[in-house]
Order: sequence, then structure tokens, then C-alpha cells
Amino acid sequence: MPLFHTFFKTLVGKEMTIELKNNLLIHGTLISVDQFLNIKLDKISVPDPDKYPQFLSIKNCFVRGSVIRYIHLPPSEVDPTSLQEATRKEAMQSKMQQ
Repeated sequence: MPLFHTFFKTLVGKEMTIELKNNLLIHGTLISVDQFLNIKLDKISVPDPDKYPQFLSIKNCFVRGSVIRYIHLPPSEVDPTSLQEATRKEAMQSKMQQ
């Protein structure tokens, strides 16, 4: 889990869309993320405001990590090479600790 936490901390201030397990999409700017991948978003919006009018008056929100299905990121914000390298390093450290 530390790898994902570290990765998402680098995305603070970036825009993203979070898809919840109940199929709700929330778009906003990442304010913070913790070790449980709980996320705080600012300047939120939903793609279908007619279906979710209660979100029109909300400007920021907290999303519990356990209810998140997917996090959609712009491709320009993801560096697959550095993620692969970090994953390899973490796997090697895990093997050495055993």
C-alpha cells in the first residue's frame, strides 16, 4: 500500500475523477490522500447533475477509500516507467525482508 499512497501524494493539486462502487462519478481536484487511500476533493462536480442535484451545492468532499472502485487520471499525469520501477523496488524489498 505505501507505493500507491506515495504515488497519489504526488498528484495533490491535480484533477481526477473518482468512480465509486455505487457507479457515482465525482470529478474534482485532489486536496489530500492518506494511507488508507481516503481522498479529499475540492471543486467537485458530477457528470449528471440532473440525476444528483444534491451535489450542486457541495464544493468539496471526503471519499472513503473502501468505497472507491476506480480513480481516473489524465494520461499526462502517469509515468508508467517510474511506477514499474517503484513496483520492482518494493517487491525486492519485500523479498529481502522474508
